[in-house]
Amino acid sequence: MARKHKPLPLITNITITDVAAEGKAIAKFDGMALFTAYAVPGDVVDVQITKKKSRFLEGRVVRFHSYSPVRTAPACEHFGICGGCKWQNLPYEEQLRYKEKQVADTLQRLGKIALPPVMPILGSEKRLFYRNKLEYTFSNKRWMTCEEIASGKQFDTMNVVGFHIPGMFDKVLDIQRCWLQEDISNHIRNAVRRYALEHQLTFFDLRQQAGFLRTLMIRTTSIGELMVVTVFFYEDKPAREALLGFLAETFPEITSLLYVINQKCNDTIADQEIHRFHGTEAIYEEIEGLRFKIGAKSFFQTNSEQACELYKVVRTFADLSGNELVYDLYTGAGSIALFVARQAREVIGIEYVPEAIADAHINAQLNGVTNVSFLAGDMKDVLTEAFIAAHGRPDVIITDPPRAGMHADVIKAILFAAPQKIVYVSCNPATQARDVALMDEFYTVKRVQPVDMFPHTHHVENVILLERRTPMIND
Repeated sequence: MARKHKPLPLITNITITDVAAEGKAIAKFDGMALFTAYAVPGDVVDVQITKKKSRFLEGRVVRFHSYSPVRTAPACEHFGICGGCKWQNLPYEEQLRYKEKQVADTLQRLGKIALPPVMPILGSEKRLFYRNKLEYTFSNKRWMTCEEIASGKQFDTMNVVGFHIPGMFDKVLDIQRCWLQEDISNHIRNAVRRYALEHQLTFFDLRQQAGFLRTLMIRTTSIGELMVVTVFFYEDKPAREALLGFLAETFPEITSLLYVINQKCNDTIADQEIHRFHGTEAIYEEIEGLRFKIGAKSFFQTNSEQACELYKVVRTFADLSGNELVYDLYTGAGSIALFVARQAREVIGIEYVPEAIADAHINAQLNGVTNVSFLAGDMKDVLTEAFIAAHGRPDVIITDPPRAGMHADVIKAILFAAPQKIVYVSCNPATQARDVALMDEFYTVKRVQPVDMFPHTHHVENVILLERRTPMIND
C-alpha cells in the first residue's frame, strides 16, 4: 500500500525580504528560509509550498496581497512563464545593487580571505535587446499557460517555436516577442513559424525523436551583420530549399544563411557539418577596432557592447607596459588575448575547443596581430611545468574559465608559473571564490570589479586582480 504524503501547506500574508541565489526571492517562515520566484522584496504574498527540507522551503506565489514600492512592470508578455529574465519586475538600479551584494557576500562567505572593498558594479548601457545570439526550439508539444487552460480555448495546432519551459525538456513556450535580441530576430522566428504552419511542415517531437524542423539560431552583430542557422532533423531537399529560399527572399538583410541536418538525440551542432545556403559562411563583429569572425559554432560573448567594457577592466587590471609575456587561459576565440596584445610583448592563448583555436588564429590574421600564439588542449594537460619551461614564465596570467572554475592541477601550474599578476574573470563568483582561496597563500586580492553582462537576470561577471606575495613555492 502506497504511503500517503502529507499535503504541503499554503503560507499566507508573508513578506518577501530579500533576493537569493539563482534570481529567487526569499522570505522567512517559522525560522526557515522560504524561496520563491517572480517576487521582489516588499511584496506581500501567499505561497504554496512545493518542497520542504530540513533547513529551507521552496514554493510558488499564488496570490499577491500588496506589491512592493520598488516593483516595476515587466516589458515582456512571457515574463514569469518562459523562465528567463526573472528580474524584469525589479528596477535596474536594484538589480545592480543585488548583483554587487551577491559578489561581495559570495567571496566573503566562500573565500574567507582578506578582500578590498568591491568596486561599484559596471551596468550595461543596453538593458533590452542586448544579446547577439538566441536559439529557439521547434516543438509539437505546446506549453499551455494557466490562463490558456482556464480559458478553455482550443488551439488549431500544438506546433510552436520558442523556449523550453524550465524543468520540462519536451515542453516549449510559443514566443511572440522576446526583448533580448534585436526585433529582426522576432520577425524571422515568427515568419518561419507562419511559413511552416501554412506549408504543413512537421515540428520536432522531443520524446519520439521525429519531425522535420528542429532548432533555429539567430546571431547579430553591432555592425549590422546577421546569421540564421536552421537545423533540420532529416533531409527533405524540396521542403528545405523552399523554406530557406523564403527566408532569403523575405529577409535580404540576412548576411549568412546556413543549415544543419542533425539526426542525433541532442540538439548540439558542435559535431555537425554546417552547410551554406546563401551569403557568407560567417559574420563579423567589431570591438574597439578589432574585427572578429563568428561562425555557426563560434563562441563569442553574447553581449558585444558590454564585452568591450569587460575587456577594458581586464586590460586595466593587467596594466601592461609592453614588455610582458601574458598567458591567456581559456582563451576561446582569442578575444581577450587580441584585446591586450597591443600592450604586451607576447600573448599565449590556451583553449580546450579546437574550433575556437582555429577561430583565434583567423582573428589574429584578420587584425594583423603577430605577437600572439594559440594552442588547443585540456588546460590541465597543456599548462604544465614543461610548458612553462619551454615558453617562459609569464609576467601576467589572465584566466576566464567556465562556470565550474579551474581544475586543481591548473591552479597548481599557475602557482608554479608564479606570475606577478593574475587577472581572474568569472561568470560564477562561487567557484571564483574557491579558486582564489586556494591561491591566497601566495597571492593577495587587490581589486574586485563586478560587470553586468545580462540585465534582468541574476547572472553577474566578476573580475579579480591578484598580486604576488613573496616568497612563492618555486622561489
